[in-house]
Amino acid sequence: MLSLYNTKTRTKEDFIPLTPPLVTMYNCGPTVYNYAHIGNLRGYVQADIIRRVLEYYNFEVKQIINITDVGHLVDDAEDGKDKIEKGAEREKKSVEEIVEFYTNAFYDDLLALNINPSRIYHFPRASEHITEQIELIKVLEKKGYTYTTHDGVYFDTSKYPEYGNFAHLDTERLQEGARVETNPEKKNPTDFALWKFSGDRKRLQEWDSPWGVGFPGWHIECSAMAMKYLGETIDIHTGGVDHIPVHHTNEIAQSVCATGREFARYWVHHEFVQMGTDKMAKSTEEFIRLETLVNQGYSPFDYRYLLLQVHYRTPLSFSYESLDASRKARARLMRHYKELDCDDSTDLDEGYKERFLEVLSDDINTAEALALMWTLLKDNRVTPEGKKASLAFFDSLLGLGLDEELVTQESKDIPEDVVALAEERKKEKENQNYEKADSLRDEILRRGYVIKDTKTGFVIETN
Repeated sequence: MLSLYNTKTRTKEDFIPLTPPLVTMYNCGPTVYNYAHIGNLRGYVQADIIRRVLEYYNFEVKQIINITDVGHLVDDAEDGKDKIEKGAEREKKSVEEIVEFYTNAFYDDLLALNINPSRIYHFPRASEHITEQIELIKVLEKKGYTYTTHDGVYFDTSKYPEYGNFAHLDTERLQEGARVETNPEKKNPTDFALWKFSGDRKRLQEWDSPWGVGFPGWHIECSAMAMKYLGETIDIHTGGVDHIPVHHTNEIAQSVCATGREFARYWVHHEFVQMGTDKMAKSTEEFIRLETLVNQGYSPFDYRYLLLQVHYRTPLSFSYESLDASRKARARLMRHYKELDCDDSTDLDEGYKERFLEVLSDDINTAEALALMWTLLKDNRVTPEGKKASLAFFDSLLGLGLDEELVTQESKDIPEDVVALAEERKKEKENQNYEKADSLRDEILRRGYVIKDTKTGFVIETN
């Protein structure tokens, strides 16, 4: 039985889906104005292991990760600039080019970390669901939860008495969040924008609406897309702890008020990856990318191992010293695994399997699960066959790639049409035709292969 720490109740609870064997899971995705940093990626590794565990228990996981490709405001001092527009200005590219480039970079990071996008149901984009967001605002307006000011349509948090309960907020003392502009017409400091007006200047992203030309607020996209693909009540909603007081609190408010139903049953939040005492943040533009680690000779699996050494609800202090230790530990683990002098076997040790599932199912305790792998290797009572089969089973849930074989055109016979698609995708990326490159990657996935970009080209791997 899987148990998860539920932020809503501040307790660990046995996980029981609403309509088994289906499990619906929504993971807050990236805002694609820059690369994801290694702190952002922690949450997707966590969600990947949750999905793997659930699938082991024979649940059908319907998982989506949203792509925020509609800019939300940077801060009060930026005169309405949003993150996507800033990215376009920074790189002197169009919004479409920025969005496609950084969306593809995000997919590449997932693949590198052994998170297969083909196992995820959908990556809905905010820009492709403006109609759904407008319809949801119309429902809230009809029910009396909105009001309009000179700069937009706002949600009136005073109309929802439970506002702030989720995050244990003292709403009377809250100040406006940094993601919306200061507006003296707001009725309450916690009120948030559902739709923002473009005003006098033409924005790079704007749409018609019943209230005027503008763009959706940040929070409304998640509710609209979660409901469209997963239903009005979802089983698991994940994200970083920084989302608790504002973004997820606002998601709950607008969703519950629109439907009259519970929005998410289990809220699972991961802690920060820190540099010293500070969390890593894209807004500073001083952060570490996964490719930064690769360029310095580390494998993405080394970083995945580092993440799994610490429980997801514990802050992780990143340093190259700790990454070095993780690289050495993973290398020793792989060496011991490959040196087990026996054929592949399904004869795993049932005692270790039971203990492994027990610790991993206890709120995804990857640190204890890793420790158990080492205990198994040192246990002389277990046969080499039992060790190898057990380690292979453990790795199927942890995703450390102990038995991974990268397949290239030179090392293995890949179908010529798949290689041709990969070559075509490489050319499209070089020509900055990212939408076409994205569709080619999806076609390769549909044919049973995944493609990983390298410094010298690409690697094709069987799915």
